[in-house]
Amino acid sequence: MNGNGSHRIALLVEYQGTAYGGSQYQKNAPTVQGALERALGTLTGEPIRLAMAGRTDAGVHARGQVAAFPTESRRRTDVFVRGTNSQLPDDIAVRAAAEVPSEFDPRRHALSRLYRYTLHLGPERPVLDREVVWRVGPSLDFEAMEAAARCLEGCHDFAAFTPPSEASRRRTERSVFGVALLRRGRTASFDIEASGFLRNMVRRIMGTLVEVGRGKLHPDAFERLVREATPGDASYTAPARGLCLMKVRYESGLFDDETDEDL
Repeated sequence: MNGNGSHRIALLVEYQGTAYGGSQYQKNAPTVQGALERALGTLTGEPIRLAMAGRTDAGVHARGQVAAFPTESRRRTDVFVRGTNSQLPDDIAVRAAAEVPSEFDPRRHALSRLYRYTLHLGPERPVLDREVVWRVGPSLDFEAMEAAARCLEGCHDFAAFTPPSEASRRRTERSVFGVALLRRGRTASFDIEASGFLRNMVRRIMGTLVEVGRGKLHPDAFERLVREATPGDASYTAPARGLCLMKVRYESGLFDDETDEDL
C-alpha cells in the first residue's frame, strides 16, 4: 500500500446465514453487513459502510461473498483479516482481503455469481448438516432433473421464478452461463452461475426441479415455465438453508485463488 488518504479494501467473506435476517442492513433484524461493519469499526476506529456483491436472503449462506469499503487505515491486508475476525461472531469470517481501486464496486463490477444448492437424500433427517441442506429423501429422478435444468442455460426471462412484485419493478432477463447437478452419496448439489439473480430465483428453480425429480412435473412443463415467463408461476420455493453463494467473478480475477478450490 502506498499514498496517503483513503483507500479501498475488498474482503472475501464466509458466513452461515441461519441467525441473520440476510446479508444487507435492515433496521429490525441482525445482518451480516451489520456484524462486519461493527467489527471493522472497532478495528479501524472509523464509521464503516460496506458495499456487498450480492444480497442473500435470511438463512442463506456464503463461502464467496465479496464486500468493499473505504478506509484511512494503513493496516496490511493480512492484519485486516486477522483483526476483523477477532471481532466477529463464530458464524462469520473474513477469508481474505485485498486493496482494490477506489472505484471498485463489488456488485456492479461482478461478471457473474455462482450459487450452490445442497440436497440431503438420506431416508433419515440430517443432524450435523441440518442448517445447510434440504432433506428431500432418496427417490428423485436425477435424469429428469438434469433434462429440465439444461433449458436454463443461455439468456432467458426468469419472471416465472420470482415473485410477481419483483417482476413488476425490474427487468427479469438474465444470462445463465452454466448449470450442474451432481450426486455424491447421500447429498446432491445444484450449481448455477449467471450474470445476476432475481429475488428467490435459485430457490424457486431448485424447488421446481425437485418437483420434476418427484415426478410431479414433466421436464417439458419446466421448460414452458422458462419459455412463457409468466411472473410467479414457479411458486414452489426451496428452503433458504440449502443455498450458498460460492463465488463472485471479476475481470481482475479478484479472490479466484481462494474460491476456485471450493468448486
